[in-house]
Amino acid sequence: MRNLTNIECIIADCPPEPPLKAVSWDAAHDSLIIAFGPSAKSSLISVKRLRQQSSKATKDESSQIRQEDVAQEIASWDAQCPLPDLDCDEVLCLHYFADDSTACLVFCGGDIVIVREEPLEDQDKIEVVGSVDAGITAAKWSPDEELLAITTREGTLLFMTRDFDSVTDVALSKEDLDASRHVSVGWGKSETQFKGKRAKALRDPTMPEHIDEGTLSPLDRRRVALSWRGDGAFVAISSIESDTRRVIRVYSRDCALDSVSEPIDGLEGALSWRPAGNLIASIQRSNDSVRVVFFERNGLRHGQFDLRLSKEEMQSWGADIQLEWNTDSSVLAVHFKDRVQLWTMGNYHYYLKQEILLSDIETFPSMVLAKWHSEKPLRLVLCSKENLKITEYASMTSGGSTTPPNDFGALGVIDGRGLKLTPLRRANVPPPMALHEVFGDSNIVEVAFSQSGSRVAILHQTSFCIYSWDPKSTSSPKQIQYHDLDFPSPHEKPQTQQICFLRDSEVFVLVSSLNVSTIIGYKLDSEGSQILKSWHVSDLQVVRLFARSDNERICIETADNGVAVSDVSRDSLTFEKVISLSTRLPWIELIHLKQKSISFGLSSNGVLYANEQILVRNCTSFMITTAHLIYTTTNHLLKFVHMNDVENLEVPPDEPETDERCRNIERGARLVTVMPSSFSLILQMPRGNLETIYPRALVLAGLRKSVASKDYKKAFFACRNHRVDMNILHDHAPIQFVQNVALFVQQIKKVEHIDLFLSSLRNEDVSKIMYKETYPSGSDLPTPLGDGGDIDIKESDKVDMIRPSKVNRICDAFLAVLSNRSSTNIQNIITAHVCKQPPDLEAGLSVVDNLKRENPELADTAVEHICFLADVNRLFDSALGLYKLDLALLIAQQSQKDPREYLPYLQGLQEMEELRRRFAIDNDLKRYSKGLRHLHEMNAFDELKSYTVSKGLYQEAFDIYRYQVGNLNQLIQLYAEHLDSKAAFKEAGIAYEFLSDYGKAIQAYRSAGCWREALSCASLALLPASEITDLAVVLADTLYESKDYFSAATLYLDYRDDVETAARYFCKGLFFADAMRMIGLKGRHDLFESVIDQGLGEGLANSTELLAECKAQLNAQVPRLREVRTKREEDPLAYFGGDPATTADNDIPDNVSLAPTDASTAGAGGSLFTRYTNRTSTSRASTSRGRKREERKRARGKKGSVYEEEYLVNSIRRLMERVESVREEVGRLIEALVRRRMRERAMAVEKAMAEVVGMCEACREEVFGSGPNVAVEAPAELNVQPEKTTPGTEEYGASENQGVVAARRTDPIPPPIKAFERLSLLGSEA
Repeated sequence: MRNLTNIECIIADCPPEPPLKAVSWDAAHDSLIIAFGPSAKSSLISVKRLRQQSSKATKDESSQIRQEDVAQEIASWDAQCPLPDLDCDEVLCLHYFADDSTACLVFCGGDIVIVREEPLEDQDKIEVVGSVDAGITAAKWSPDEELLAITTREGTLLFMTRDFDSVTDVALSKEDLDASRHVSVGWGKSETQFKGKRAKALRDPTMPEHIDEGTLSPLDRRRVALSWRGDGAFVAISSIESDTRRVIRVYSRDCALDSVSEPIDGLEGALSWRPAGNLIASIQRSNDSVRVVFFERNGLRHGQFDLRLSKEEMQSWGADIQLEWNTDSSVLAVHFKDRVQLWTMGNYHYYLKQEILLSDIETFPSMVLAKWHSEKPLRLVLCSKENLKITEYASMTSGGSTTPPNDFGALGVIDGRGLKLTPLRRANVPPPMALHEVFGDSNIVEVAFSQSGSRVAILHQTSFCIYSWDPKSTSSPKQIQYHDLDFPSPHEKPQTQQICFLRDSEVFVLVSSLNVSTIIGYKLDSEGSQILKSWHVSDLQVVRLFARSDNERICIETADNGVAVSDVSRDSLTFEKVISLSTRLPWIELIHLKQKSISFGLSSNGVLYANEQILVRNCTSFMITTAHLIYTTTNHLLKFVHMNDVENLEVPPDEPETDERCRNIERGARLVTVMPSSFSLILQMPRGNLETIYPRALVLAGLRKSVASKDYKKAFFACRNHRVDMNILHDHAPIQFVQNVALFVQQIKKVEHIDLFLSSLRNEDVSKIMYKETYPSGSDLPTPLGDGGDIDIKESDKVDMIRPSKVNRICDAFLAVLSNRSSTNIQNIITAHVCKQPPDLEAGLSVVDNLKRENPELADTAVEHICFLADVNRLFDSALGLYKLDLALLIAQQSQKDPREYLPYLQGLQEMEELRRRFAIDNDLKRYSKGLRHLHEMNAFDELKSYTVSKGLYQEAFDIYRYQVGNLNQLIQLYAEHLDSKAAFKEAGIAYEFLSDYGKAIQAYRSAGCWREALSCASLALLPASEITDLAVVLADTLYESKDYFSAATLYLDYRDDVETAARYFCKGLFFADAMRMIGLKGRHDLFESVIDQGLGEGLANSTELLAECKAQLNAQVPRLREVRTKREEDPLAYFGGDPATTADNDIPDNVSLAPTDASTAGAGGSLFTRYTNRTSTSRASTSRGRKREERKRARGKKGSVYEEEYLVNSIRRLMERVESVREEVGRLIEALVRRRMRERAMAVEKAMAEVVGMCEACREEVFGSGPNVAVEAPAELNVQPEKTTPGTEEYGASENQGVVAARRTDPIPPPIKAFERLSLLGSEA
């Protein structure tokens, strides 16, 4: 579907004497090496370098350069022909070696000459390095420039190295024809096709009707031709054997004969091996046609195509033909006497894309020389007697507009004189077929489409014509205009290059002439049949002529890498440069966006530019629409970039699985055209076949546009056809949608389609989640109004929009609209109720129940529909919940329920009284609260009490009987007993006390440890003083066991007046101040020494021991933590157990030759995964026992395991929390020691406490830092369970106050540590 567009044409005059004989490319400098002479008139040979002129040269400068001969001479000498039968010598091969600036010339007379452009001191500029006495018939260097293949007049093949040493030689003998014995089995022949039952008996299908004998063509020039395969492994030689048959021999690089071609009648000497290596091209001439025939390496025929020459043309300029493939095997150049044709292949059809005329046959009877560039595939040089033409092409699609509504996908494919036209949006016709085909009088150069796509401009060599057609219909195009081009200087041999349409009424043609470009413009009338005016713009050097994306301006790309836009006035055409590019871009498009012009261009090496900014470096093709830049990559991906300012263009990542802007395509696919109106995009595969896809980004762009314009019908069917989540219809413009639900229903109409939309609703916003990437960066997500900016949004609507349930809001809006359409949309009404979240089944069933009374026939349909939407069992329960037994029966009949089950059940309910029936239904549906109220309405209090106890409905019962004191007390009594049975003793005691049951209240409070409440109830129960005292003693002992020493001391003091016991309890809790006050109050001064001093000693010992343990733990664990973290940072792999080289003793079993087993993979040779998890692929899933075992190992924190750091951090955290909790106790101890004149002991405790607090403050930042270092996890990419360890490992640094099993801590906040305030009486330092 691509044409060859001429993007460069440089013309240079050639001197008449000596004539140009050979040409070669210097790829390093992109210049030409040309050999002039010798001729029959002169034996002078001149080798010159032709450099490309500056792109900024003006017309006058170009003319001056030609007059002074732009070619720079390298060397010249006289070459006398050593063979007497030749009039003059001839250059058979000219090859330039760019690495050492040397040109090699091989002459027909046998000499091999090298010309050094920059010789060294000991080197000659011109040197004859070899000679073949018999003469040379053909010569060719291999693609790697390491071997020179030469055929001699004696029928031998020579191979020479780069140093011109002879490698080997072999004779071309008649016996070579026996090397290949070809057998044809008729594949692809018409004889092998099925033609009927009796066709088999006619003849043998393996025997062809005509057998070629290799008859020579009468126009055969009897030349020998050489051609290497692209990799240099084989070389093909076409020569005449025994003056009877032309043979193509294939030799390997070692000069071994590989194959010989089968006999072909009329085979001529043209030969070119396709660089890809699969085909060898040659020419076959018959009486009525000339064909390019192809051979495989084994010598068998493999296809052909006709050159489409008439008999007159075959005898004139088609009498001598040569072939040459370009470097990437995409174009075959066919050389004639006065022209060169460029052929391409797609879907096994060969297209004639360009025909380049060079000279007149009468003045130049010899062949046109053509040479492809070795690095630029579509750049070639053409040489004739009169001039030299350097031309370059680009493979481009010639298509119509991609801007809606004119995006018909119109494409024009050039094939010689014919143009294949196809509007792909209407008819996706695979190539080489087409919907329409038009033919001209001469071969077509270029084609262009108008803005509306209704006109097609076809450019020929000297004229152009306009065709009118309707891309929306199947009518054939009609020619409405034919006009010869008004060349400004016909004598300067103009070359037509490109044609372009501006809107529908102006046509522009780009013409090159002697390195200066001219743009010829024509203005057509409204019918397109007449030319109103024309104008010329000269003195330009234009590479590309194209229309802006909106087809409102003509754009050009100049040779100085600039992009200019036209300013069309009534009398003239001027261009204004808008963008400067950093390099020449053969493929370029311009779009006008936000009052700025943005150019997108693709270089020949795959770099995609936006103005001068590089977007990607692996692009293969691109197209633009008003919304997207679309391109393909060498990674076989299709990507979409949202149109924006150049600075804000966001290239999507290579993530087709997660990003809707990127998708996989077939290898080598290229863009052909894009049609946003139909959300489609056409790709062409390397073979030539077309593929139509509907990318999600393109679909969503068109869908959003439809939603914004309130075309909900088109948007809905786009979602339905392309499987797009229908929530986007609402989420893109939510307020607009809710306000236009009536319009939505009116456009969609069909009940089934409305149901499909309602059933697809869900609460998440797909525009922000699923399709977030398809919105341009910086746009609002979602666009609240789309294009409906004139909608008046009320404040109440805004409040409605922020309600939590989107689904319910939409369903309510549909119910409001459909409420007046119950006769036609009753199905949608039911769907709207059922699709709510949670489903409003009762409302839907109520609609069915009303229909059952008003329209029984419609009710049956409604029942079927609601049973289809929801679970029948839930519907049956909901119908029962409405207490509609007839409705429940109707639902049950639509289900798979057994009538033997539900009929007796419904009959039993029918026989009950109304309230009893409702109670039974609510009880069966587990709606116990409602059932409780029905029991209340039936005045069945005894049944209500047992029902309350069995179902635990105490709160509901309290609410019902809150004004009936007697019944309420009975219910509270039941509740108190329930709380007592559940061990909720405090609440049970309060309930008993509320009922004045103080005995049970005392027991409940006593069990709960509430000594104040228990003693209060004992006094209210008027118990004897002795019983109250005994109760207080029991409570005090309980409090002492629970370490509530202050409360226990208070009870002994208040109820037993036992001052000594109370003082001991106060001292046990380190409440020395309270103990001293009480002793002084009671006058028991003797207890100071016996109780207070003794308690101080015990408190001093316990505190000193605790602080010493804390200090030792910090000294052990903080350095170890530092060591573990250092090891983890230095070698994380070894830390997590993944590197067997770092394990202890480096004991790695030698089991590499064994099959993988649990024993082998669990050892030191396991992978990172198995080393870390100790699992193989056959491991079973972890059980609860395994998880508990892992938690125990995590709590133990085995030394050297991955859990150690977590264990150490958590241990230090608990230590700090413990130190902070004993701060007040130690402070009370120090104060009491000083008050009892034990200053030295107080100073010792204070010093120990200050040291521990200081150590905690010092290591706090190191241990916890600023991040969550407390929980050490394996690398995130593993996503596995922690490693297993063996039990019995030595533990260290564990305090007895830390417990055995430590819970995992994930709190990143370090524990607070307050500064310890010392007692000033003891001094600043202890």
